[in-house]
Amino acid sequence: MTTAAAPSSHPTAVTHQVTNQAPPLTGHDAADDPVLIEGVRREGAAWHLDDLHTFGRFAGSEEARTWADQANRFEPELRTHDRYGNRVDEVDFHPAYHSLLTATVGAGAAGSAWADERPGAHVARAATFMVATMLEQGHMCPVSMTYAVVPALRHAPDLAKTYEPLLTSTVYDPGLRTPTGKRGLLAGMGMTEKQGGTDVRANTTAATEQADGTWRLRGHKWFTSAPMNDLFLVLAQAPGGLSCFLVPRVLPDGSRNTFRIQRLKDKLGNRSNASSEPEFDDTVAWLVGAEGKGVRTIIEMVTMTRLDCVLGSAGHIREALAQAAHHTRYRSVFGAKLIDQPLMRNVLADLGLESEAATTLGLRLAGAADRAQRGDAQERAFLRLATAVSKYWVCKRQPTIVAETLECLGGNGYDEASGMPRLYREAPLNGIWEGSGNVNALDMLRAMTREPESLEAFRTEIESAAGADARLDAAWRELQDQLVLTEDAPLRARRVIERAALVLQGSLLVRHAPAAVADAFCASRLAGDQGLAFGTLAPGTDFTAILERLPA
Repeated sequence: MTTAAAPSSHPTAVTHQVTNQAPPLTGHDAADDPVLIEGVRREGAAWHLDDLHTFGRFAGSEEARTWADQANRFEPELRTHDRYGNRVDEVDFHPAYHSLLTATVGAGAAGSAWADERPGAHVARAATFMVATMLEQGHMCPVSMTYAVVPALRHAPDLAKTYEPLLTSTVYDPGLRTPTGKRGLLAGMGMTEKQGGTDVRANTTAATEQADGTWRLRGHKWFTSAPMNDLFLVLAQAPGGLSCFLVPRVLPDGSRNTFRIQRLKDKLGNRSNASSEPEFDDTVAWLVGAEGKGVRTIIEMVTMTRLDCVLGSAGHIREALAQAAHHTRYRSVFGAKLIDQPLMRNVLADLGLESEAATTLGLRLAGAADRAQRGDAQERAFLRLATAVSKYWVCKRQPTIVAETLECLGGNGYDEASGMPRLYREAPLNGIWEGSGNVNALDMLRAMTREPESLEAFRTEIESAAGADARLDAAWRELQDQLVLTEDAPLRARRVIERAALVLQGSLLVRHAPAAVADAFCASRLAGDQGLAFGTLAPGTDFTAILERLPA
């Protein structure tokens, strides 16, 4: 009787040898991007580059990438009551979420720019914000709202004097405690309600003034993110009309304010960030701004968060492109690296144009915001219209671009382990938050009507590139005809705002980007020499020069 020989044992079975796969994209400097660096220099924050690269190396580290994964894999959990039945209304997060916020707030991406007197401080903060978004988007919601709350809170000087030094801190100090006893604060806002959504004037939350000068709120908010933040700006109906109020989670005497978290939203993406429905019942609040002028007051916060939506989308697009470029540099097919295949070169170059245009535009807005804060009326007027235009277009492009980058990885990109599905789920977010596409398109019309100086500033910006490219000049002449506010302007608003964004991006790239990038953008986006999908740039495009601008 013979005995069958046992299968031979090898240290690594032949079928399990891994070849032709890209290594993880870690251990790199996420800020090592020529488009980002050039923009930071151009907009006046070259002094920040060393710190930006330090943060970029953190954002590209394996440890930080692991935190980003963990913060989304282990989602926030709501605790409404303690073991004895007392309301506590707390949200528990994985330690990775706190680690991300510690690093990002510490790097100055929250409110610290408002306390920095250096020209370019808001540009420096914008660049850091973009790099942090490349790492993980969910924890950026409280970071953004903390930055945005400062100009609105200044409508109540006494409140600003108390809280602004803590809102501009670079210390992340979690936990519900007396605000003035903490080393740093985070802020949020509560605007929308079930019956109204974007139509905030339909709000029914009621505000009643008290003898001591405080107010009491009663109502239910529909979508309030980051409920563990320390302070919130909230809209409520006062006798004089819709007004803005400051609501702290913990009152000055150390007692808990009534902030009943009814549930956390089960969202498509942004899973690391808790979004909630709080209920106010005799909740203590302080008036911010004039009674009846709530929208006018809180819109200053909304404007800054819209700017962050542009910056966040630009950063997110850049991260998706970096993943696609990295994969194609290592993956071979049909005897050549993917990145060297002609059609893939077309796709990546086309995506590169979108990313460069989004990043350049976002940093231009940040520069305008910085100079507007220092008294530049022209830049303030430009920012008013350009923010609406940019928020619409850059955020609208994000889901399409991320989908195309995912496709560059093929089936690998559809697997959760690649990180691409998380990027894909996050992609629609900025297009919805702080006003959907229609809201921003109509806001463009509102700015042109009520603040005509914003259109003049926009015109000045475009025409600073006059004569540099015939296709840009032709597109601008055509756009000026569309900007006439006829009776059907609301019906045409999306077409007009899209064209306005492309012309603005074209003007910036003609002035600031390499000739190959500007030429390809004007040919494809302004002159129409392009198909409906990415990867349809015309033969003769300088693909090599464009691909040299891709993230490392």
